[in-house]
Amino acid sequence: MKSITVELLDWRDAAPRAMPLRERVFVVEQGVPADMELDEFDPVSRHALAIAANGEALATGRLLPDGHIGRMAVDAAWRGRGVGGLVLEALVAEGWRRGMTTLVLNAQLSAVEFYRGHGFEAEGEVFMEAGIAHRTMRRSGSGG
Repeated sequence: MKSITVELLDWRDAAPRAMPLRERVFVVEQGVPADMELDEFDPVSRHALAIAANGEALATGRLLPDGHIGRMAVDAAWRGRGVGGLVLEALVAEGWRRGMTTLVLNAQLSAVEFYRGHGFEAEGEVFMEAGIAHRTMRRSGSGG
Protein backbone atom coordinates (compact mmCIF):
# COMPACT_ATOMS: atom_id res chain seq x y z
CA MET A 1 0.00 0.00 0.00
CA LYS A 2 3.05 2.26 0.00
CA SER A 3 2.23 3.42 -3.52
CA ILE A 4 -1.26 4.57 -2.46
CA THR A 5 -1.87 7.94 -0.87
CA VAL A 6 -5.06 9.28 0.67
CA GLU A 7 -5.85 12.94 0.09
CA LEU A 8 -8.48 14.97 1.95
CA LEU A 9 -9.96 17.54 -0.40
CA ASP A 10 -12.74 20.04 -0.86
CA TRP A 11 -15.28 19.12 -3.55
CA ARG A 12 -13.80 21.51 -6.12
CA ASP A 13 -10.53 19.54 -6.04
CA ALA A 14 -12.05 16.08 -5.48
CA ALA A 15 -14.84 16.16 -8.08
CA PRO A 16 -12.78 15.56 -11.25
CA ARG A 17 -11.47 12.26 -9.85
CA ALA A 18 -14.24 11.26 -7.43
CA MET A 19 -17.28 11.64 -9.72
CA PRO A 20 -16.16 9.22 -12.46
CA LEU A 21 -15.46 6.60 -9.76
CA ARG A 22 -18.77 7.21 -7.98
CA GLU A 23 -20.65 7.02 -11.28
CA ARG A 24 -19.00 3.69 -12.15
CA VAL A 25 -19.75 2.17 -8.74
CA PHE A 26 -23.16 3.60 -7.90
CA VAL A 27 -24.83 4.36 -11.22
CA VAL A 28 -23.34 1.72 -13.55
CA GLU A 29 -22.73 -1.21 -11.14
CA GLN A 30 -25.50 -0.67 -8.59
CA GLY A 31 -28.17 1.03 -10.68
CA VAL A 32 -28.55 4.13 -8.51
CA PRO A 33 -30.33 6.84 -10.52
CA ALA A 34 -27.74 9.32 -11.81
CA ASP A 35 -29.75 12.27 -10.51
CA MET A 36 -29.46 10.88 -6.95
CA GLU A 37 -25.69 10.54 -7.07
CA LEU A 38 -24.71 14.21 -7.03
CA ASP A 39 -26.35 16.23 -4.27
CA GLU A 40 -26.19 19.48 -2.33
CA PHE A 41 -23.94 17.91 0.33
CA ASP A 42 -20.88 17.43 -1.89
CA PRO A 43 -19.83 21.12 -1.82
CA VAL A 44 -20.01 21.29 2.00
CA SER A 45 -18.31 17.94 2.67
CA ARG A 46 -14.69 16.90 3.07
CA HIS A 47 -13.75 14.22 0.53
CA ALA A 48 -11.13 11.50 0.84
CA LEU A 49 -9.53 10.00 -2.27
CA ALA A 50 -7.18 7.01 -2.37
CA ILE A 51 -4.82 7.70 -5.25
CA ALA A 52 -2.50 5.20 -6.95
CA ALA A 53 1.05 6.19 -7.94
CA ASN A 54 -0.19 6.74 -11.51
CA GLY A 55 -2.80 9.27 -10.30
CA GLU A 56 -5.79 6.94 -10.68
CA ALA A 57 -8.55 7.32 -8.08
CA LEU A 58 -9.05 3.93 -6.41
CA ALA A 59 -11.55 4.80 -3.69
CA THR A 60 -13.48 7.77 -2.36
CA GLY A 61 -15.79 8.81 0.45
CA ARG A 62 -17.05 11.97 2.09
CA LEU A 63 -17.59 13.43 5.56
CA LEU A 64 -20.55 15.75 5.96
CA PRO A 65 -20.45 18.65 8.45
CA ASP A 66 -22.89 16.77 10.72
CA GLY A 67 -20.62 13.73 11.09
CA HIS A 68 -22.20 11.48 8.47
CA ILE A 69 -19.82 9.48 6.30
CA GLY A 70 -21.11 8.56 2.87
CA ARG A 71 -20.53 7.96 -0.82
CA MET A 72 -17.91 5.31 -0.01
CA ALA A 73 -16.91 3.79 -3.34
CA VAL A 74 -14.00 1.50 -4.24
CA ASP A 75 -13.01 0.65 -7.80
CA ALA A 76 -14.00 -2.96 -8.50
CA ALA A 77 -10.39 -4.03 -9.16
CA TRP A 78 -9.32 -2.75 -5.74
CA ARG A 79 -12.04 -4.17 -3.48
CA GLY A 80 -10.91 -6.39 -0.64
CA ARG A 81 -7.38 -4.95 -0.68
CA GLY A 82 -7.65 -2.44 2.15
CA VAL A 83 -8.10 0.68 0.05
CA GLY A 84 -11.62 1.37 1.30
CA GLY A 85 -10.34 1.05 4.86
CA LEU A 86 -7.69 3.69 4.19
CA VAL A 87 -10.36 6.11 2.97
CA LEU A 88 -12.72 5.31 5.85
CA GLU A 89 -10.03 5.78 8.51
CA ALA A 90 -8.95 9.06 6.91
CA LEU A 91 -12.55 10.30 7.14
CA VAL A 92 -12.85 9.10 10.75
CA ALA A 93 -9.60 10.87 11.67
CA GLU A 94 -10.85 14.04 9.98
CA GLY A 95 -14.09 13.84 11.98
CA TRP A 96 -12.19 13.49 15.26
CA ARG A 97 -9.87 16.33 14.22
CA ARG A 98 -12.93 18.53 13.68
CA GLY A 99 -14.18 17.75 17.20
CA MET A 100 -16.95 15.33 16.24
CA THR A 101 -17.61 12.72 18.94
CA THR A 102 -19.88 10.42 16.94
CA LEU A 103 -19.75 9.44 13.28
CA VAL A 104 -22.71 7.86 11.50
CA LEU A 105 -23.12 6.13 8.15
CA ASN A 106 -25.73 4.19 6.23
CA ALA A 107 -24.06 0.94 5.21
CA GLN A 108 -25.24 -1.25 2.39
CA LEU A 109 -25.97 -4.62 3.99
CA SER A 110 -23.15 -6.21 2.00
CA ALA A 111 -20.71 -3.81 3.69
CA VAL A 112 -21.87 -4.04 7.33
CA GLU A 113 -19.02 -6.37 8.30
CA PHE A 114 -16.46 -4.08 6.65
CA TYR A 115 -17.66 -1.15 8.75
CA ARG A 116 -17.93 -3.30 11.88
CA GLY A 117 -14.24 -4.13 11.39
CA HIS A 118 -13.54 -0.40 11.60
CA GLY A 119 -15.35 0.10 14.90
CA PHE A 120 -18.85 0.96 13.69
CA GLU A 121 -21.85 -0.66 15.40
CA ALA A 122 -25.13 -1.38 13.63
CA GLU A 123 -28.33 0.09 15.00
CA GLY A 124 -31.96 0.27 14.03
CA GLU A 125 -33.80 -1.59 11.32
CA VAL A 126 -32.81 -2.32 7.74
CA PHE A 127 -34.14 0.31 5.34
CA MET A 128 -34.13 0.85 1.59
CA GLU A 129 -32.26 3.69 -0.08
CA ALA A 130 -32.01 3.97 -3.87
CA GLY A 131 -33.38 0.43 -4.06
CA ILE A 132 -30.55 -1.01 -1.91
CA ALA A 133 -30.93 -2.39 1.63
CA HIS A 134 -28.99 -0.36 4.22
CA ARG A 135 -28.37 -0.31 7.96
CA THR A 136 -27.38 2.71 10.06
CA MET A 137 -24.05 2.31 11.84
CA ARG A 138 -22.38 4.50 14.44
CA ARG A 139 -18.87 4.93 15.83
CA SER A 140 -18.27 6.98 18.96
CA GLY A 141 -15.00 8.22 20.32
CA SER A 142 -12.75 11.19 20.07
CA GLY A 143 -9.67 9.90 18.40
CA GLY A 144 -7.62 11.51 21.11
